[in-house]
Amino acid sequence: MEVREQLPQTDEFDETAFVETLRSAAVAVGVPLSDKQIAQCVRYTGLLLETNAHTNLTRITEAREVAIKHFADSLTVLRPHPLSPLSLGGERGERGEGGAGVKATLCDVGTGAGFPGIVLKIAYPDLRLTLLDSLQKRLTFLEKVCADLKFPDVQFVHSRAEDGGRNRVLRDGFDIVTARAVAALPTLLEWCTPLVKPGGHFIAMKSGAVEDELATATDAATALKVRLIENRALTLPVLPGSDEPPAERRILVYRKTAPTPTLFPRSSAEIKRKPL
Repeated sequence: MEVREQLPQTDEFDETAFVETLRSAAVAVGVPLSDKQIAQCVRYTGLLLETNAHTNLTRITEAREVAIKHFADSLTVLRPHPLSPLSLGGERGERGEGGAGVKATLCDVGTGAGFPGIVLKIAYPDLRLTLLDSLQKRLTFLEKVCADLKFPDVQFVHSRAEDGGRNRVLRDGFDIVTARAVAALPTLLEWCTPLVKPGGHFIAMKSGAVEDELATATDAATALKVRLIENRALTLPVLPGSDEPPAERRILVYRKTAPTPTLFPRSSAEIKRKPL
């Protein structure tokens, strides 16, 4: 089936290359997308590039790079494993529409231009998604995207991560919390795990080797009542025609074993002064 959504045509962006690259890259990372989902990605990208012309959202604008470094990278969170939203209720893609089972709740911390949050919503439309960011201009853009794509079950939170963790409505509230390489791991754990409900999971997306970070995060994990249960190494698909080696990624999955102690998260100044 032909993808009918059209991007604004520019000299820089090749929509055909984007669609072809995204389709093959999604298969390569284990989360193939339907024609409808590909069309949603095309529309999302069009809005991203249109807004990026006057609001700084991303430095990545070349079609194949957008497909791999933003979309395929985001999909690696949901590469089939026991902790994917599939295990929390509902089915993936169009089959999930209509809400079979319990809808999983997911909060994307420091969502920026919506990666991985919006991409996960495209792949798993039954997700009840919360997008949290400290800049209102990003959330304004994401509100426009979600309205355009007619997404239900999405909320937008204008907040710093550490403040979100002290919000009674958000604290201990989500099945899954994601963060895409926004800080060092001990800090990331303190920002994000207070948002996870006991028994839920925090998924950190990291680049390359993380052994040193993992070693420094042991005390933080203990203090915050979480346990590392998955450390998955992977590589993103290679850009067509590129001589660069494939980008290395790590997906770190922490399970929350008990409610977060009331001490955490601390203030931003305290976290910076004395990391866990």
